[in-house]
Amino acid sequence: MGYTKKRLVVLSGAGMSADSGIRTFRDEDGLWEGHDVMEVASPAGYHRNPELVLDFYNQRRRQLKSVAPNAGHQALAELEAAFEVNIVTQNVDDLHERAGSSRVLHLHGELRKVRSTGPGAEVFFWEDDLALEDRCPKGYPMRPHIVWFGEEVPLLQPASTCVQQADLLLIVGTSMQVYPAAGLVHYKRTGVPLYFIDPRPQVLPGDFDGLEIIAERAAVGVPTLVRQLLGKGSGTF
Repeated sequence: MGYTKKRLVVLSGAGMSADSGIRTFRDEDGLWEGHDVMEVASPAGYHRNPELVLDFYNQRRRQLKSVAPNAGHQALAELEAAFEVNIVTQNVDDLHERAGSSRVLHLHGELRKVRSTGPGAEVFFWEDDLALEDRCPKGYPMRPHIVWFGEEVPLLQPASTCVQQADLLLIVGTSMQVYPAAGLVHYKRTGVPLYFIDPRPQVLPGDFDGLEIIAERAAVGVPTLVRQLLGKGSGTF
């Protein structure tokens, strides 16, 4: 009889990619690369100034080509040798995938994809700049495949199911203060170990059962925890 790998679920946020050089916007002034987030990450902002929004994401897409996964991303990929790892990320970059993680759910969309504004909202891989005149095969304009403020999060249900089934839960690089993503932690089953990695954790040991806080940035704290988990040989039961 073979062994079944334990299910380890990772909830990752902007701090996961900060060590790769991707700027976060919630830490200080609410600006994202110099822009009010509502100008570039809301349907109203897009309708007001679509050229500004497309240019913003074109710049982010170009930046993404110039950065690489950090030690935290790489360590999570290594966990797949011993665990069934599912990553639920708020990040729109593809650094988890480039590090080697094979099961990544992007709650807020993906920079390297665009979608049609026509019926069915078809999604397409997109490596280069997106222009106003670009059209999907059916002739409709395309927009960034990003979940903007005020829009529904279509993958929230599969994400909550994923957390519900976890044998271990790891939260890294996110304050878990912003809903609806913040609500995912409440789907954790009682008794399931919860590791929280953030240099400025906004949780206390008594906030959740089984909580262990590692007050480090992702590129330091994640490899440390991964060595601990793999060293215990706790990936199977």
